[in-house]
Amino acid sequence: MAKPGFSLPPVSPQLFAVHGMAKPYAAAGFRERLLLITLYVTVLAASVAVIEPSPHDGLMVLLAVVCVIAGVRIPRTVAVLFMLLLMFNFGGLLSLLNVPGREETVQYAATSLYLAIAGLTFACLFADNTMPRLAAMRSAYVFSATVAAILGACGYLHVFPHAEELFAITGRAQGAFKDPNVFSPYLIWPALVIIERMFVRRIRLFDLLVVSIILFGLLLSFSRGAWFHFAVSCAVMIALATLTAPNTSVRFRIIGMTAIALAALAVFIAIALSFNSIGAMFHERFHLVNSYDVGQGGRFRLQELAVGAVLKFPNGMGPFEFSRVHGLQQHNVYLQAFLVYGWVGGISYLVLLAATFMTGLRAGFVATPWQPYLITAIAAFVGEVLEGFVIDTDHWRHFFLLLGIIWGLAAATSHYLRRQAPRSQTWPGHVRNA
Repeated sequence: MAKPGFSLPPVSPQLFAVHGMAKPYAAAGFRERLLLITLYVTVLAASVAVIEPSPHDGLMVLLAVVCVIAGVRIPRTVAVLFMLLLMFNFGGLLSLLNVPGREETVQYAATSLYLAIAGLTFACLFADNTMPRLAAMRSAYVFSATVAAILGACGYLHVFPHAEELFAITGRAQGAFKDPNVFSPYLIWPALVIIERMFVRRIRLFDLLVVSIILFGLLLSFSRGAWFHFAVSCAVMIALATLTAPNTSVRFRIIGMTAIALAALAVFIAIALSFNSIGAMFHERFHLVNSYDVGQGGRFRLQELAVGAVLKFPNGMGPFEFSRVHGLQQHNVYLQAFLVYGWVGGISYLVLLAATFMTGLRAGFVATPWQPYLITAIAAFVGEVLEGFVIDTDHWRHFFLLLGIIWGLAAATSHYLRRQAPRSQTWPGHVRNA
């Protein structure tokens, strides 16, 4: 795995030889370097989502163009992802027939298509020349999440004038995002990557500092769904890391580090809650019995109404139609999938989640250099799938990045096994870079 820091990885001639690239190294090296730089900047900009379209969206278009220039190929494994995303969006386009002539609904469908293309782009990108591209993405994502967490904390703590108006508009840390409930899940995968490295290999002061900043931002978001997401993702990551550990000593290290981390987290939370403003907000967020969650017009009541609407509209209601009728969104991505994308889109979405999990899990037990990235991506994905029961995640940009990571690394694993046959061992196995 890449060492701490935010520099781009080097590109060597051997990388192109390993992946069968026949073009001259000078030209191929320039295009690959251009791709790494574009990837780095694109992921770096993902934490700025306060405007629509965001800078990240424009850069994704540029990244797709650079992928074509760099000769990024479409692996066969990604065809499954393509078909499922195609069916999902086909259902969404059909549902537009229920809300004709509305500009915002067309924009919603266009955003869904764009995010599907983004997920496919990442999947194709990570399938080849995998480690340098992963290292560039990881470096940018960790840096971006750290900056986002700092901005969110500055806003919540009123560190400088107008900080709250910029980075904690709702009274909760949200960085340069519109919603703290989107800001907080964005922080989870980079936190998992750092925690996994500390649990399995070594603890560095730099890693401790960065993960503390990210987790502090996550805490100040006061998103109950994101806290649950993080807890579930950590549990899945620890379980997979333990199962794929190369020997007993590493397994004992993971178990020991888990115990230490739980104790440190308890101390971290206790210290944070000793501040009155944090403690009061924490107490408020953990009281479910309020108008937002229960009662007439609460989230759970709206979800009951959404179930009835799903049965009534097999072609879906169309984007924003449920909230127009009932006043608020149902805050459940699975109901959202059926309400906005119809039964075709909803079923496709469920199959997409199941196929992604099974594909990632099967590849996650193969001993490859990118195994830690895949394990943490699966863990973050599982947490986000469960968080989807209380929030709409179908337009979260980092969710489609996770899809791209899992499917791209599954394709890379398939290539790796073909190159290593018959020496490869697919269960269990574990190869990790220092």
